Amino acid sequence: MIPERVIGLSGRALDQLMPMHLWIGPGGLINRVGPTLTKIAGQDLRGRPLFDVLDLQSPRASRDMDALLALQSARLSLSLRARSDLPLRGMVVGLPAGTGGLLNLSLGLSFARAVTECGLTLSDFSPCDQTVDLLYLRETNAAIARESRKLTDRLQQARRAAEERALTDTLTGLANRRAMDARLAELADDPVPRFGLMHLDLDFFKDVNDSLGHAAGDHVLAHVAEVLRSEIRGGDMVARVGGDEFVLLFRDCDDPELLEAIGARLISRLEEPVAFEGQLCRISASAGSVLASRYDRPDPDRMLNDADMALYASKHRGRAQHTLFTDALLAPLRPN
Repeated sequence: MIPERVIGLSGRALDQLMPMHLWIGPGGLINRVGPTLTKIAGQDLRGRPLFDVLDLQSPRASRDMDALLALQSARLSLSLRARSDLPLRGMVVGLPAGTGGLLNLSLGLSFARAVTECGLTLSDFSPCDQTVDLLYLRETNAAIARESRKLTDRLQQARRAAEERALTDTLTGLANRRAMDARLAELADDPVPRFGLMHLDLDFFKDVNDSLGHAAGDHVLAHVAEVLRSEIRGGDMVARVGGDEFVLLFRDCDDPELLEAIGARLISRLEEPVAFEGQLCRISASAGSVLASRYDRPDPDRMLNDADMALYASKHRGRAQHTLFTDALLAPLRPN
């Protein structure tokens, strides 16, 4: 039979093997504390009575060393009184010749909170402690979660960009017909619809394309877009709905004089020559407008049709005109 041997360990070796140990003297006073346990407790526990520092929940025992050492090989559930919110588990063994005992602790399921709140790292645990595996798993899960969030953000940005492209005219960067239809329907569905709609068509634009080429025409359209964009407020919309046709939606507008003034200003600005490769491109514009307030319940298709009728009246009057739709424009359509 091999005799039982007793080995001696330095305090440093003990700290490395069991960084969460308590070395307790025969009188129940704490002689030495592992560095990780000191970090968790947030204070020096040496020289203090064990049961002033530690609360043993299971199995229950009286508060003395003999009762504690009688629990050798049992799984202990306990906590530090300074951190009762962090449940610990442990095991106690007696030291030779009645010189006290050694209590080794671990965090178990409370490791995540302890790591976060106490600033623990891998160096605070023995490489053999299962907490190391849990920490690796935690870091892996956190890295996966970070990458997942990044991927989700990229996908959301890509979706928003795709949606924006689907609602944007490629050449001018203005809203397209689809976006205008959606915004017009939204304005028309308001319980108290107050908005103006202007249909604007460029005059002499075909002459620019025919004489200077489509590159010049594209340059002029980009310039027109900038002019129209500069004349609207936040919440208004300007959309390119055809080759040289535009629709402007003005929220909170039921003033015919305001629409007349905006139309006149737009036409004046669009008549300013546009330089392209040493040539001057000259265009003008005709416009027709309608106010939602003239209808009991505005219908988008009817408003567009009435604005188009007003635009046609502007063309008929010699172009470079703005016309506000009124019932008088329907007179030529009525039977005698």
